[in-house]
Amino acid sequence: MSTLPRARAGRLLPLMVFAAASSALMVGCSRPAPPEEPVRAVKVLTVGAGTLQSALEFSGEIRPRVESRLGFRVGGKLIKRQVELGQRVKAGQVLAQLDAQDYQLAADAAQAQLGAAVTNRDLAAADFKRFKELREQNFISGAELERREATLKAAQAQVDQAQAQLKAQRNQGAYATLVADAPGIVTAIEAEVGQVVSAGLPVVRVAQDGPRDAVFSVPEDKVASVRPGAPVEVRVWPGQSVLPGKVREVSASADPVTRTYLVKVGLEVKAADAPPLGATVTALPKTQPQADNVPVLKLPTSALRQDGQATAVWVLDRASMTVKSQPVQIATADVNEAVVASGLQPGTVVVAAGVHVLSPGQKVSIYQEKTSASLTSQAQTAIVPVANAAASAAQGK
Repeated sequence: MSTLPRARAGRLLPLMVFAAASSALMVGCSRPAPPEEPVRAVKVLTVGAGTLQSALEFSGEIRPRVESRLGFRVGGKLIKRQVELGQRVKAGQVLAQLDAQDYQLAADAAQAQLGAAVTNRDLAAADFKRFKELREQNFISGAELERREATLKAAQAQVDQAQAQLKAQRNQGAYATLVADAPGIVTAIEAEVGQVVSAGLPVVRVAQDGPRDAVFSVPEDKVASVRPGAPVEVRVWPGQSVLPGKVREVSASADPVTRTYLVKVGLEVKAADAPPLGATVTALPKTQPQADNVPVLKLPTSALRQDGQATAVWVLDRASMTVKSQPVQIATADVNEAVVASGLQPGTVVVAAGVHVLSPGQKVSIYQEKTSASLTSQAQTAIVPVANAAASAAQGK
């Protein structure tokens, strides 16, 4: 009787060992439970109403009031240029010259035509004088004298025509020399020696001495706040000197590329005190509309994120301590903050930093500054040397 149970137990033992090993293997192959998502600490702020603090400010440069693009009134080959970029010139100073040989030959031809016309006129005048004496003696008719007088007038007209042509040819030769109309500074060279230029093509650009303008561009939505005659404060970089000025001109149409309007501000300073040409300036018009203390909602730029094609913020639900995405519409910028046009209400709590590591429905905690704890530890650290010093002093006594 005892042998049979022992035999059965011997057969069941390997089965039990196999079942235990299979259970252990199945437990080892099962997937571990996913770790819980960490609760992130975030900085939050409560949306409140504020007022606009920014003012209109535009970047520009100093330009001359009058800048002339000087060119020859005739065409030809440029053979000499007497000025360089940045050189100061005087009124009447020669800037460049063309090859005037052809114009000189034309003037010589006009001179020869004038000589021939004068000779014909003198011959007609002598004939008229002789026939006039014959008419006084009744040797010829009055009609014959009138024909001689008409011939004399025609000859005189030919002389006048030849003289005008000679003057025109001489002017053409004079136009081959380019001179400065007024004193100023050469700001650009647009043709070089050896180049064949046509009449009117700019060769030298001269900024005339005199008043200076601060020139800047204004976007379409701000052009209504800049009016001619309005005062403007011009700050010159890098010295940050402030110059007064008034809006002298506002472009009537927008630039086809930038879609901005060009504004010119006349500086109310002496020519000697005017900043150098091309200097960078900052213009602050005094005609912008006031905010009239209208409340606006503002957020730091760190609270904004891009959610597809829209701008959004994370709104904190204090009951569940989770965040959800809220689209907002931005109206404009105010210094380093964004003005919210719609999407938020005063009192809403939004995440102010770390917005790019959050996901919808994620649990968060409010970040607490540890300034008090650090100050306490610093104070305790400072007490120890003082206590040690006091103990040393007591032992010395």
